[in-house]
Amino acid sequence: MASPNLPDMGDNTATVTAAADPGSGVGEPARSPTGSFAAAPADAGPGDDPRTPAAPARHSLSPSRAGDFLTCPLLYRFRVIDRLPEPPSPAAARGTLVHAVLERLFDNPPAERTPPTAHSLVQPEWSRLLEAEPELAALFGGDEEQRAAWLAEVATMLDRYFTLEDPRRIEPAHRELCVEAELSSGLRLRGYIDRLDVAPGGEMRIVDYKTGGSPPAEFEARALFQMRFYALTLWRAQGRVPKLLQLMYLGNGEIVRYEPDEADLLATERKVVALWEAIERARVNRDWRPRPGRICDWCAHQAICPAFGGTPPPVPEDAPAVPPPEPRDGMAPV
Repeated sequence: MASPNLPDMGDNTATVTAAADPGSGVGEPARSPTGSFAAAPADAGPGDDPRTPAAPARHSLSPSRAGDFLTCPLLYRFRVIDRLPEPPSPAAARGTLVHAVLERLFDNPPAERTPPTAHSLVQPEWSRLLEAEPELAALFGGDEEQRAAWLAEVATMLDRYFTLEDPRRIEPAHRELCVEAELSSGLRLRGYIDRLDVAPGGEMRIVDYKTGGSPPAEFEARALFQMRFYALTLWRAQGRVPKLLQLMYLGNGEIVRYEPDEADLLATERKVVALWEAIERARVNRDWRPRPGRICDWCAHQAICPAFGGTPPPVPEDAPAVPPPEPRDGMAPV
């Protein structure tokens, strides 16, 4: 599908917020007058989180954390309740860097959105990442050959992006968009959209960059669920169903497109609410069971997982007051 010419709304980062009308019908999206776009600081570094929602963790759910619970309830506990640290990985850092470059690429005039411009942004954005997260400096253990190979992978993914679309023909409405909406149940949905394009007629396209390859069948549903989650949140916040959901896999150059409708998003909402109820039951019963599978190959917590003979730490008495930061890429299956 050719990329439409889209109007620039003049901001780089924004937050969509709205509360669902408790009195609206089940099939009616909230059309709250409080729904708005509020820009976050334009100079915020990749490690900053100026848009962290104020809602308590126990009443807030993001697509990544929902995916964690669907994948493994114990993984959700380790990340959301225990807040256990996870060592940085080259794959995750690569994803963050590629995302940062593609975000900054659109700061340039259309004619300058070219592969050489993208490549020129790699070192400045990597320096910004290192300043925000100094621990990344030890990622390659001083192995310059490994670091060079990693940077070559970044360059390859950026080049592949230009084979999928022409950024000179696109003016994103928003980049790194934090979108939130509160359901009538009090559950707050939140997430970060890589790019939101808005056509002259108002049709919205949600674009998500993935720096892995297109997933095998067992992981494809999770990727589409993430996109439907974004679409549901945007619908409940703004009262409009996005026209298109677009996943761009820079690992192998594939694009997955999906056109949602209201019935689809209502089904997603029912799934999200049921998922949250399951999370609350696990919290009340202090029952966070592991769910072994292929996903375990990427997990940083095998040493304390009962499925691998480990012993988890005691469950904290209460969840933290603020939700953990949302991962920027989401390219890894865990």
